[in-house]
Amino acid sequence: MSEPAPHAARLTPEAAAFHTAQSPFSDPVRHADAYAALPADPERLARAARGLVIHRLEGTHLGYEIPERRLHHDAETRYLDDILGLILDRNSAPLTDERPYNDRFVGTCRDFALLLCSFLRHTGIPARMRYGFADYFADDDFHADHAVTEYWDPRRGWLLADANVASAPPAGIDPLDVPRDRFLTAGAAWHAVRARDADPRTFGVRTPETALVGEWLVGDALRLDLAMLNGAEPLLWDVWGDSPTDDADLTDTLRARHDRVARLTAPHVDLDAARALYLAEPELRLPGNVLSLAPFLGPRRVTLR
Repeated sequence: MSEPAPHAARLTPEAAAFHTAQSPFSDPVRHADAYAALPADPERLARAARGLVIHRLEGTHLGYEIPERRLHHDAETRYLDDILGLILDRNSAPLTDERPYNDRFVGTCRDFALLLCSFLRHTGIPARMRYGFADYFADDDFHADHAVTEYWDPRRGWLLADANVASAPPAGIDPLDVPRDRFLTAGAAWHAVRARDADPRTFGVRTPETALVGEWLVGDALRLDLAMLNGAEPLLWDVWGDSPTDDADLTDTLRARHDRVARLTAPHVDLDAARALYLAEPELRLPGNVLSLAPFLGPRRVTLR
């Protein structure tokens, strides 16, 4: 069954149940007791997630020198129970207490989004991670690859939340209702590129050292977004299947598959069809073993739980 438009207040009981259940990645497992005092308020939960994590690229901006081991290793932690273990070992205060930088988990946008997603699910609010591209991290028209949380509001429908910017949002950004023209899900970005309404060279990963951009990267983002919609939230650099590395690798077969995924995930999600496609297509479904292209540690094969 297709879901309603993002701002139509209707959700089937089956979809609500699916999106309030913790995934293997978002389950707090042995740290579930630490969730007992969490408020059922998305804004407070987003601020809590923000106060537990420091992005590994923002140390200089915040005037904090991130220890090298944490910089290289923290963000390789896939499962939330392990992330919570690191956070609580460094500071056993309630999860709603903002940590000093030295006590925080050193992560990426994925970790802010996963924490918030887990918190929301725990409080009974349907939530899922979404992967795509945000234009509010650059002064030009560049759309940086980014992960956020999408959650259900009974009055307004599905809303995008970005815990990464919960404490200091960019101009024009409501962290609990990010405009959908400022964060494009992978499907929305693919539609724009295919229609030639957007330059694929303005989508991707850009750091002072390197840039990865192009149609191939927009298309491959669909695989991660589809996995997240299906309750699989791997690291953003986990790859599997016939994942291309250049526009020259894009074939008509791949483009047709990307078109199909995009139709099911943007502008609205056809959850039943998206789940059926994900489960039926080995090239799309997250396998038990992935190639992790870890930015600091280098490529390695990883067996998932």
